[in-house]
Amino acid sequence: MQESEFKPFVSSETNIPELTWFPVLMGALLGIVFGASSIYLVLKVGLTVSASIPVAVLSITLFRAISSITGLRKTTILENNIVQTTGSAGESLAFAVGLIMPALLLLGFDIDVVRVMTISVFGGLLGILLMIPLRQAFIVKQHSKLTFPEGRACAEVLIAGEKGGSTASMIFSGFGLGFLYQAGMQVFKLWRDEAAVPLFAQTAGKTVGLKGASLSMEVSPSLLGVGYIIGPKIASIMVAGGVLAYLVIAPMIVTFGEGLEAPLEPGTKLIRQMSSGEIRSSYILYIGAGAVAAGGILSMLKAMPIILGAVLTSFRDLVASRTSGETGKRRTDTDLPIPLVFVASLLLVGLLMAVPQLGLGFGFTGMVGAAMIVVFGFLFVTVASRLTGEIGSSSNPISGMTVATLLLSCLILLALDGFGWLTINKEIKLTALTIAGVVCIASSNGGSTAQALKTGHLIGATPRSQQIAILVGALTSALVVGLVLLALNEANTTYSKKAVEAFKDIKIDTAGLAKGKVRSGDYAQDKSEYYVLNLGRAETDKALPPGRYLLDDQGTPVYLVDPAVNGLLKEDDQGRDVSKNKFDAPKTVLMQLIIDGILDRRLPWGLVLIGVVIAVTLELSGVASLPFAVGVYLPLAASTPIFVGGMIRWMVDRYHRIPEGKEDDSSPSVLLSSGYIAGGAIAAVLFSFLNFRKEWLDRLNLSGWLGWETKAEEFMANGDVLRSFMYSNGPAMCAFGFLALALLVVGMLPKKRALE
Repeated sequence: MQESEFKPFVSSETNIPELTWFPVLMGALLGIVFGASSIYLVLKVGLTVSASIPVAVLSITLFRAISSITGLRKTTILENNIVQTTGSAGESLAFAVGLIMPALLLLGFDIDVVRVMTISVFGGLLGILLMIPLRQAFIVKQHSKLTFPEGRACAEVLIAGEKGGSTASMIFSGFGLGFLYQAGMQVFKLWRDEAAVPLFAQTAGKTVGLKGASLSMEVSPSLLGVGYIIGPKIASIMVAGGVLAYLVIAPMIVTFGEGLEAPLEPGTKLIRQMSSGEIRSSYILYIGAGAVAAGGILSMLKAMPIILGAVLTSFRDLVASRTSGETGKRRTDTDLPIPLVFVASLLLVGLLMAVPQLGLGFGFTGMVGAAMIVVFGFLFVTVASRLTGEIGSSSNPISGMTVATLLLSCLILLALDGFGWLTINKEIKLTALTIAGVVCIASSNGGSTAQALKTGHLIGATPRSQQIAILVGALTSALVVGLVLLALNEANTTYSKKAVEAFKDIKIDTAGLAKGKVRSGDYAQDKSEYYVLNLGRAETDKALPPGRYLLDDQGTPVYLVDPAVNGLLKEDDQGRDVSKNKFDAPKTVLMQLIIDGILDRRLPWGLVLIGVVIAVTLELSGVASLPFAVGVYLPLAASTPIFVGGMIRWMVDRYHRIPEGKEDDSSPSVLLSSGYIAGGAIAAVLFSFLNFRKEWLDRLNLSGWLGWETKAEEFMANGDVLRSFMYSNGPAMCAFGFLALALLVVGMLPKKRALE
């Protein structure tokens, strides 16, 4: 279908308010809110959900309320579209930033402000700019071929809002419930944040059941909402991966390894002395990382015919659209000038090279890195934009593209080392991660830009106005998302003196080390400056284990600084459980494993290859391997609430007789789920900052007053296992059950009645 045959909702001859300051401001603020909640989700479970529809619904309702209260004119459909365009940048940026940036910690670098902000801002802007020349090819020329499912759904929401048919009451209700629930759990400790029951018991000196296995669930409103939105199929595949890892593989390791008299590499303790968490970190994580890597690559290979066709078609249509002289005639045809886009893209790459903390520079290594950013960036922005049009942004394999970029970048750098043109060292690893980070963020934002432009095409928006708006949204969201990542990590970092007691006789050369202070936790009153030593996970030849340390003037470790992202400590020096304040960042470890494995030529390949074979087996069985692999990597407790949300969605869809693949992304229950996600995640982010004031948390903690845990211990001591389980897990299951029941009831209601 040609553009001349297509009639948008607002004709190209109609000129109504569009790019005004208030919608841009509103979109930027909503983008920040959903970006902050998305960074929490991607660190927690490696997933995000599309924010464009919730942002569109919120925009319509908020502006209606403002208009009725103040008497100002109603906003136009094009202004509401500007809000969703500006706000859509936050979620896509958060996914990419959460995927890449924490790997700096695992490689032995700081996730400081300069690194995070530069890569986030420049990568986000570059992805938008690289997509602009593709608009004519993807959005206009292939209007009838590329469906852009989320973009079309968002356009329908905006059109329905213009006609008076939508409300955000469900999002606000879900936000409030999720926020209050998270406060009751995280701050007041009215119930546990995880319910668990072991699947084995000791009877007459023998173990009955699955040794080392337990069934657990993190009772999180955000994860419940994610499960409902992604649906039963993906949720079931994810929990199946967790079942294999923690109810099959882990018990097998315990059963077959408990008789060993020496540690089994890469573990450092006897298996019979390991906790379930140590078995996971020593063995399961490598299997999961191999499965995630293979799943990402296989998803790329399956899409390769589409990708190659997309690249060839894109270049052909791009040339045709630029030589036909069709552009620039109407309002709906105007883009930002291509020369400006070209110059701005090169300027961004040049600025990336100029920042010394990124490991590029203007030497040979920097030139090679910049070339890879340009080539891989344009290639994968093209691929991401095309795949968004075919399968939607939620199914777009951005992590697979990032893995491919990282593999290619590391192999190129390794080949250059073989020719003697550069030397593999720690800084080269930073270069590889910078390349992958910029390309990942650019690809993610490129796909979101294409989706937003498709929505605008359907309703008759001005492309140039949308492009300016999403550039503003990317800039503001990148700044705040980066700060949220830094703040979350610092607020939940554990400073431990006990962890370094065994190294009190070690003296480290402090020459060239920067200085830093204790910034949070129980030792925050220590205002002394220490030398900061960062050791990556591959630096096993040092006197200290990998990690971040604060050293005194003699070079002796004083503190182990255990980060919130992929931290290893389970307890602080006072014996309090800090594991629940940590983030697993499931796909981040994969980035570190690829870089260290290729550039250092060492990796526990046996475990990694087991994960690869698992992914291949799933693909041969016709099952999507990537969500299954994420389930293998994540703790089972994180997959089970997602599974519950997916099952509620299955029941609702069966009740309404909705065919598979025909789900309504603007239904009341989906909006309630979006509220759960935003409310729970935003509350978790805000309340995490209370870790800077441990004494406040101790005062707000009501668990001792309620006595649930004390009663559970008393019943367990008396052998009353059932009552012990009910007192320890019952409050959490009841609270979570209330959220799940509310979601089910709203889903069962007719759509019109639910929105009244």
